Amino acid sequence: MFSSYLIFFSPLLYMVNEALARPQSYAVWAADSAIKRGQGNGLSSAGTPSASYEHGELQWGLRQLYERTGNKTYYDYIVTGASRIVTDAGVVQGGYKLADYSLDPVRTGPTFLYLYSQTQQTKWKTAATTYRNQLNGQPRTGEGQFWHKLRYFNQGWLDGIYMGDVFYAQYTKDFQPTNTTAWDDIAMQYTLIYKNTLQAAGAPNNIGLLYHGYDYSHTAVWASTDRGHSPEIWDRALGWYTMALVDVLEIFPTTNSGYKSILSILQALAPKIRDAADPTTGVWWLVMTQPGRAKNYFESSGSAMFVYSLLKGVRLGYIKDTDGSIVKAAKKAYNYMVANWVITNTDGTMNWINTVEVGSLSGNGTYDYYVSVGTVLNDLKGLAAFLLASLEYERL
Repeated sequence: MFSSYLIFFSPLLYMVNEALARPQSYAVWAADSAIKRGQGNGLSSAGTPSASYEHGELQWGLRQLYERTGNKTYYDYIVTGASRIVTDAGVVQGGYKLADYSLDPVRTGPTFLYLYSQTQQTKWKTAATTYRNQLNGQPRTGEGQFWHKLRYFNQGWLDGIYMGDVFYAQYTKDFQPTNTTAWDDIAMQYTLIYKNTLQAAGAPNNIGLLYHGYDYSHTAVWASTDRGHSPEIWDRALGWYTMALVDVLEIFPTTNSGYKSILSILQALAPKIRDAADPTTGVWWLVMTQPGRAKNYFESSGSAMFVYSLLKGVRLGYIKDTDGSIVKAAKKAYNYMVANWVITNTDGTMNWINTVEVGSLSGNGTYDYYVSVGTVLNDLKGLAAFLLASLEYERL
């Protein structure tokens, strides 16, 4: 009889233990878990310095968490990670090569600017200026869009806006605030990618959102005949772009006409992102243009990015949510995320699941390509996005 009593109540005991294991702040839990695993610490998995955009994304979240909590652990972790890729002379190492003209490493630039603002150490400004000088020579399409990388001929990707243009804006604000040419150029990066990747009204599977990228030269195997855009809407690419929208609006001068252009894009996309969520779970499909299709699945990094962007946009007044439906949708998605994608470990850390490893336009850009890429446990692109989403959710 005693053993039956234990068996009967063991599920309840498990649920109690599970609840106790989860701290009040998922933002803190995500950050502490990443730090305990040594993620985003300026080193690659092989232990060599790495100028990684994933690290830059995490550092963006750690910076906000430090500002919210005052816990210097987060600030010190940023300093340690950034110091591994910037020498005392301000040289950017960690695999960075100017000749690649890749926008990806530039995502670590906001960290350099932040550390310069905190310390006034010249090395951080020198390192940031290295990236700013890269943008001066970055290859462009005939309209002026930055190529994502030199090896992607004439291609603009949504990802690249997050990687390069938030830094571009912060550098301009910090050191060249009256440089209207730079501000106009930044706004143009946002508007060109929007114009060239927005689904046309009569497009198949039209949800009014943005394709992953476009090829201005129309030479890529995936380029459409009209604007050269890729064939599918990949959730994380759109997630990078929406985060870049809400982040840059905090930096961009409101007196510049480009501010209204960027704001109008965010306001146009927000309700369409809300409406594209799965009605049952509230989260978003990996390939958003093909909901429910075989092999498609709910993907965690893009979903977290949308929650962050929608909640931050409403909080700062960029997105008008008169009926509360956007916040309601973001909360529903967030609750699904913590219930399904956050896993408690016995050492007190959390795992994050269902983040797709990569998405690229280096191949054919088809549906079959996107769904063929595997997911990675604790992939930092997703875990950092969850940290950011949690910061916004906890501000509600």
